[in-house]
Amino acid sequence: MDNHFILRYELIKERALEIDKSASLLGIYDDYFKTGARFILNLMEVYKSLRDEKRESIELAKFKDWQDRLYSDILADNYDQSYTNPKYAVSVFGKDIGQKLCFLAAELRSVIPYAYRKDIESIVLFGELFIQVETIVRDFVCENNSDNSYLANEINSAIYSFELDNSEIFVANRQIEMLDSSITFAKDIIMNSDLTDLKYLYYFGEYIGENEVATFNYLNSLEKDKLVSMAYTFTHGYDEGFKVMRIDRTNKETVNIRYQLGFELMIREAIKQFEDLGLKAVIYPVAARCQDKRLPLRIGYQAKSANKQYDYDHRFDNALYFDRRYMLRRLEVLRATLNDNKALAAKYAGPAVLEIFGEEDFEPVIKEEALSLSNEQKELALELSREASIISNEYLKQDEISFTIIAYPVKEIADNYEEIFEETIKVNTLDNDKYRAIQQHLIDALDKADYVRVIGADENATDMKVMLHKLNDPSKQTNFENCVADVNIPLGEVFTSPVLAGTEGMLNVSSAYLNDLYFKNIKLEFADGKVVDYSCDNYDSLEDNKAFIEENLLRNHKTLPIGEFAIGTNTVAYSMAKKFDIIEKLPILIVEKTGPHFAIGDTCYSHAEDHKVYNPDGKEIIARENECSALRNSDPKAAYFNVHTDITIPYEEIGVIYAHLPSGEEIKLIENGRFVLYGTEFLNEALDI
Repeated sequence: MDNHFILRYELIKERALEIDKSASLLGIYDDYFKTGARFILNLMEVYKSLRDEKRESIELAKFKDWQDRLYSDILADNYDQSYTNPKYAVSVFGKDIGQKLCFLAAELRSVIPYAYRKDIESIVLFGELFIQVETIVRDFVCENNSDNSYLANEINSAIYSFELDNSEIFVANRQIEMLDSSITFAKDIIMNSDLTDLKYLYYFGEYIGENEVATFNYLNSLEKDKLVSMAYTFTHGYDEGFKVMRIDRTNKETVNIRYQLGFELMIREAIKQFEDLGLKAVIYPVAARCQDKRLPLRIGYQAKSANKQYDYDHRFDNALYFDRRYMLRRLEVLRATLNDNKALAAKYAGPAVLEIFGEEDFEPVIKEEALSLSNEQKELALELSREASIISNEYLKQDEISFTIIAYPVKEIADNYEEIFEETIKVNTLDNDKYRAIQQHLIDALDKADYVRVIGADENATDMKVMLHKLNDPSKQTNFENCVADVNIPLGEVFTSPVLAGTEGMLNVSSAYLNDLYFKNIKLEFADGKVVDYSCDNYDSLEDNKAFIEENLLRNHKTLPIGEFAIGTNTVAYSMAKKFDIIEKLPILIVEKTGPHFAIGDTCYSHAEDHKVYNPDGKEIIARENECSALRNSDPKAAYFNVHTDITIPYEEIGVIYAHLPSGEEIKLIENGRFVLYGTEFLNEALDI
């Protein structure tokens, strides 16, 4: 251990104790800093106990006590009067100072998982920032200074310097933990703990709630053969992805496993199976620090959020320090880190992701007190995303890696959770060969068309014309990929990248759960394949609804193109959703297989357009780009958007889908929510259940 950090650690501890026990001299700021000091001392207690004792020797009650003390202030019952709540912080300190102190309180919370990993550096860095800000406020109060703008600027200066100066550490560490299999904190817990003892869940330092405990209990009730089978579906799909994409993984050595806590029994089996494939597991935590977050994405091992409103309130905390200087520094560190670790990057095979579904719908409260990005910062954020993507793809080449994604429900979905879980296993293991043959009938019809028409039923206002690429040699070429259960589990879709010119119309869905947020009556209007207008019915005002879509679907782009059009064929999944009344709780991964869907943003072949892809019948899929991604060599900044959001129209909201042939003939594929094309009749059987 670095003696330098030990000395700094002890100084922070000493000062935190002084603040906690000192007389109330800071007026309205006193409780804030006493609360923060006690939080730091709690972190230090966790760190010291785990450093000095064997983890297994610590009682479960102690782990639960730590969790209560570290997370209680952001839980729903306490959040209204938490300094991490921007509305409360602003009500106490005013907007300029309140937003900054709220940010600091949230950044302190980001240290929780690092304390469990015995990371003294993180405790020291964020502890010193807290002490620095406390000193600034103490000097301000002692001098009887009444210029709050001066205090706000001093606090902001401290925060800005901290984030800029430490970006080299934060960016580099986050990138390395995604690639380096020698970082084994999570893997050691999974492989070496007693997974029948609930206590191990608390080792990770994430908030353990009812979902995680219920998943733990349910998986412990399963026979080992079923756990092995679940893991095999996961790992086999990953392996098949390389074969389907014709990617050689001979020199690949690492697979990144991302999953929800509670599934460790299955993940342990998956780790073993990946090792049989010659791949070592890299398992890292969901981002905690502001700099590491890529909202709305939550990438890494994780538990359910202790409070989704808290997460939403802090989604733009980087507004305090995000400027061009910071952006350029971040890109510089990213490139240097990847270059220094290019050997690790070259061995990376891609992610294997286990998602969960069934959490209660979350409709966020929009708070004017929360930090938000300026228009200039929004433009910089898009620039950072584009440039970081370009740099990453130089070292993590998309045409040399693959992935797989699978999803299972959590307890929160319904009282009959276990029954839904069993049905999900069936959905995830349908007969690939059978569906591949059925989907080929759809592709054969679609490949005759110059465009596809999608028209909604009843109150659904969808009326979309989707232009397709011209096939120069239909005997060897196709527009649609025949997708079964490999990279994307469960099976069940045919998809393409449409031609943007001429693609137009209205896309309407009555309700959808996208990027962990609920959307009501989405309407997107397209011209030449790009969004030109949009609305939803989430809020009372048109302005709030548009802002909600701009932020969470367009992701602050002025517009986005259609990157994908697909027809989902997994009527079994749709039937399951209707049977249990969980259609709005299914993840995009499954929902996209339960009807036609459109993705806004990049194509499915983003950054890998030049890699030839073939269907099982040997035909090359030529629709791998559109007019935007075609600019990747001449104007990379205009080619990619780093967004791909699928929006699915359920079968019952479909009036008709037909393939329009150049001759004027129309081939109906779906009518009144049922498959009518010859060879696809089997798909209706599940709809009749």
